[in-house]
This record gives sequence, structure tokens and C-alpha cells, in this order.
Amino acid sequence: MIQVSEAEPPTIALYPPLLPDSVEPLRRFFASRGLVAYLVGGAVRDSLLGAESLDLDIAVEGDSGRVSQGAAAALGWKAYPLDARRGIFRLTSDRGPTVDLSPLRGSIEHDLAQRDFTVDAIAVPMTGHAAPIDPYGGVLDLDRRLIRALSPEVFVDDPGRLFRAVRLAAQLGFEVEPATRAWIRANAGLVSSVAAERTRDELLKLLGSRDTVRRLRELDELGLLCRIVPELEEARGVAQPREHYWDVFDHCIETAGQVERLLQAGECRGFLGDDIPVDTGEYFAREASDGHSRLDLVKLAGLLHDISKPATKTVEPSGRIRFFGHHVEGAEVAGNILRRLRFSRAGVDLVSKMVGGHLRPGQMAAKGGLPSRRAVYRFHRDLGGAAVDTVYLNLADYLAARGPYLDESDWGYRRRVAGHILKGSAARKRDHGPAKLVDGHDIMRRLGIPPGPRVGDMLEMVREAHSSGCISTREEALSLLAGDLRAGGTGA
Repeated sequence: MIQVSEAEPPTIALYPPLLPDSVEPLRRFFASRGLVAYLVGGAVRDSLLGAESLDLDIAVEGDSGRVSQGAAAALGWKAYPLDARRGIFRLTSDRGPTVDLSPLRGSIEHDLAQRDFTVDAIAVPMTGHAAPIDPYGGVLDLDRRLIRALSPEVFVDDPGRLFRAVRLAAQLGFEVEPATRAWIRANAGLVSSVAAERTRDELLKLLGSRDTVRRLRELDELGLLCRIVPELEEARGVAQPREHYWDVFDHCIETAGQVERLLQAGECRGFLGDDIPVDTGEYFAREASDGHSRLDLVKLAGLLHDISKPATKTVEPSGRIRFFGHHVEGAEVAGNILRRLRFSRAGVDLVSKMVGGHLRPGQMAAKGGLPSRRAVYRFHRDLGGAAVDTVYLNLADYLAARGPYLDESDWGYRRRVAGHILKGSAARKRDHGPAKLVDGHDIMRRLGIPPGPRVGDMLEMVREAHSSGCISTREEALSLLAGDLRAGGTGA
């Protein structure tokens, strides 16, 4: 960590070691042309924190378009406009960084004054071994691990910064300083003007950081969470059955946190024991939608999984609380929320399936038993690409329901059920599914069935019976279908 004092700002050499070696050709280009240019923003911040950044922002005096074309020609890089009207151009190379060039409008100090937070309002000259230009104390705030806005106007000028303050603090493990928190609360109503796509990305980036529960509660305390998802406000204070430690609102936040506990916080193997066969790290790191990982979307599903409990709540004369059909209605509501936030179809489908199926792993067998092969087959058939994710969501839901009153014996049983379901998935992937016993032509020819949906239903009946171990040969498959026809079945 950088040690600084308010009286004596530090002098930090930029080259080396604060930036990757791949930037050196660009630095030499600026120096050879006598160009005045500054590295600004997140790349400086990350370098001062000891992290390597390959996404660079450079402010340059003069015609940024001409400079970008000259640099591309001299270095063999590619240049193209990002926002030609504002003079912003991008430089890329096969192995080097991605560089966005923008023109200086006035002095570098004037440029930094337009930025949002002190830790991003730091610049370093691209030539020479110079100290950072830090008019707002950003280096000191890095040392103090604080996100501090330059003024309350930064949120009025760009309301998306309301989300960014919390997200940046979450990603860096920083705190939002008190005055900035007060400015965010005062301007929270402006978030309605932020583009849905930007809101979506800020929320998913925050969910992708550590300490999920704390950061979601911080969003709520600042008046932002229920402006992103107004449907969550209805869950606040809604009581649950005694098996639940938290009300519906807090339970939703805690479930997202338990997803982190299971899959992100480094506790997975020790906490799950040997019951779970899936390599969770690799699987959940895969991109699922809109540039974000499966882990991010499982956390989002955790936040939304009980979104329809308030609308479906009933209280019986005995005082028993029920939420009939909340998972079915919740899948539809979650889908609507994601469409409103401009998620891709893949993201909407994945989260909706998880929300709709989150109860199912715990309902597939009698208490104390394990799901049958047929039940496991149907679960994976119905959930498809969301099946594995839904198993973990179910575990997180259980942990968030019990809270500090978790029963270790019952938790062990839940793990065994989850492992049994996941092993069924792993076995099918390893074996590439059950061998094909019959095809549509066999069914139509042998049983006299005309082409149509009924043939597909019969094929599914064979696949299920084969996967469940009820049949293993072609003749057994045809005999099963013939018996179903004689009994007046439809093959469904």
C-alpha cells in the first residue's frame, strides 16, 4: 500500500514499474513527437495499487484523431473512432493494451476537475519520470481506501455515478466516505434517468465483487437498491414461517450472500465436503450473459428468487404462513425485471429458470431419501442449462433460511441430495447421454404411428425410461411404447 502524508505528497516514478511494458512503445512515440499526453483515470489508480491494467485512458494535447492515426501507423497498431464528435479514438494491438485517446480541453487540471472521484482524478505525464498530478488528494484516498466524490455536482451531471461509487468501493474493497454517502442519498432519485444497460452492468459488477451482503445493504441504505428493483420494496418486513430467520427482503439479500459463500469466498470445498462433484470455479466463471459470469447471475437469481412471496402470501386460521406458487409467479416477475434492465435473452432465460426451479431440488425425494434416477432425469431435462446453477441456488436458499440456526445434520442431508443430483448430470455428460435405442422411423414403422408431435413424446418417454434404468434394449423400448398405446396413453 502506498504510504503518503498530507504535507508531503509522494513522488512515484511511472516507468518502471507502474505500467506494463507493452505501453513503452506508445510512450516513446509521444516523446519522439514532442507530444504532451497524460495517462489518466483508472489505469493510474490501479497502477498505484499495484495492479496491472491493459485498459488505458490518455488525454493528449492537439488533434486526438491525427495523433491516434500517427501512433497506429508508427507502431503497427489499429485506430478507429469511438466517439468522433467528442474526439475519442481507440488504439488496439494484438498483444498490447487497449488505449482510448481523448483531447485535452484546457489544462490537465481542468480535465481532472471534470472527473467523478478523487481516486480517478489523478494523471501522470506520458513522458519523463514525473510524480502523479493529484490536485484532489486521490493518492491519499487510495491509502485511506476511500471513495470520495469531487463534489455533489458529479452525481447531478451523471447519475450513473451514484451506482458507480458503491460498485467501485466493492471492487476495490474500499469505503464510500461520509460526505459522498450523503450526496448519494440526496440525489438517489436521479437514478431513473440512467440507461437500463448501464444500471444492469453496474449491478452485475457489484454482484461480482466480494462481500455481497454488505454491498447490497449499502445500496439499500443509500436508497438505490429498490430504485433498481422496485419489486423488492414489497418484500421489506414481510414475515415468513418460523423456519426462516429473516423476513423476505433480508432473506433475498442473504441468499445472494450465501451463493458467494458457496462459490466465491474460497470456502466451497471445506463447506460442501466431498458431496459435490462439480468443479465450481471453472464452471461458474464462464460467461453467461451480457459479458458477465454464471456466478454473477446466480447471485442475481438469489436476490430475486422470492420476489413474488409478498404477492402470494396467505395466512391460514392456524396462523401458518404459505406462499403458494411463488416460484412460478416469481419466474415471470424476474424475467420482466431482467427484460426491463435490457438483459439478453440468454440471461433472462437462465435467471427465470433458476427462480422457477429453486424449490425443486428439495422436493425430489421423501425426507431422508435420495431422488430417483427418473426424478434426476426430469430435473435436468426441465431445467436444461440452468440445472447445475439451480442446485446451488437451492443450497444457498436453505442456508439463508436457517441463518444462525443451521442444523448440521440437515445441512449434511441437503448436501447429499445436491451431490446426487449433480452426479447424475456429470454422468450423462461423461457418457454423452444414454445410447439411442429407437428413432422416429422405428416408432412409426413398428407401431403404425403417423408423423407428428406424438412421435416426439414417445421418444422422450424412451429417453426417460432408459435414463431411469427401466429399459436397456431396442425391443424393451418398443414394448414399453406398445404397452402404453394399448393402455390408451399418449407417449407423454
